[in-house]
Amino acid sequence: MAKYSSSLLLLGLSLSALLVVAFGAGDGETKIGTYELKKGKMSLKVTNYGAHMMSFIVPDKYGKLNDVILGYDTAEAYKNDTNSFGATVGRVANRIAGAQFTLNGTLYKLIPNDGKNTLHGGPLGFSKVIWKVTDYKPNDVEPYIVFQYLSPNGEQGFPGDVVAVVKYTLLAYNQLSIKMKARALNKATPVNLANHAYWNLGGHDSGDILSQELEIYASRYTPTDGELIPTGKVVSVVGTPYDFLKSNSVAAVVHDRKSGRVMELFTNQPAVQLYTSGSLGETKGKGGVVYKKSGALCLETQGYPDAVNHPNFPSTILTPSKPYDHQMLLRFFTS
Repeated sequence: MAKYSSSLLLLGLSLSALLVVAFGAGDGETKIGTYELKKGKMSLKVTNYGAHMMSFIVPDKYGKLNDVILGYDTAEAYKNDTNSFGATVGRVANRIAGAQFTLNGTLYKLIPNDGKNTLHGGPLGFSKVIWKVTDYKPNDVEPYIVFQYLSPNGEQGFPGDVVAVVKYTLLAYNQLSIKMKARALNKATPVNLANHAYWNLGGHDSGDILSQELEIYASRYTPTDGELIPTGKVVSVVGTPYDFLKSNSVAAVVHDRKSGRVMELFTNQPAVQLYTSGSLGETKGKGGVVYKKSGALCLETQGYPDAVNHPNFPSTILTPSKPYDHQMLLRFFTS
């Protein structure tokens, strides 16, 4: 596995259509809670702290239930998390080079938290704040919960007030819908949210994912420098270790043969960050399980990283008349 990067951005994903969530700034939350959604044999536990996914349980080919994401037993434990287990990251996911960017002639300096760069919105990004629960229907035919966060002007150095909304919904046929939306209230600003779930289809306590299989429908990737910042080039994956157009047995997962679980991911975003937990240190998680390197993978659908510093990348700038709409659909079945 040494020849494969533990973090890679792949480009050119397919479009899926989902519905719109209403906006409106709400009162700030001060209490941390946990919430559960159930449909059939599928269940999801989330917290309003960072709009984290805490657990996601689905059956294997024998009908046995297991939790397939890494995380912690309590919501409070996520306060000290440094891995972004199951987090909603933002205001801008991934890295911003030099912790700064220029927008409409103004230089904005951010708070660096990854060397000299800003990662996942800064040290107090969206994953480190308490979100407001604006709607919770656990008994609905399609159970759902909606979180909302009002990010004030200047937070972590970003311009303008932004309202962000995350909606988790359990659908028929073991499907999970994740919708992330945002609106700039008064200034242009970059927004690029991502769901940072760590998936292990064998179960969060099953060890590494090195025998699991991945297929990604992406024809290009963005090379990075020594600090994992995109160089600005967009090149073909053909002939590289990053060609996942055909299924490969590498540190990633779509199909776990032992459990028979398969996960399909659809999105309307132009890119996905593949992270195979290459830098995950020994971390005590749920039930006392110790998570280790290559213990899971993240498929972080998103806009291009550091797009604010690369004019040739698709724009991630929001304005009051141009809202943000990020949609994910995950389908689980067995084979």
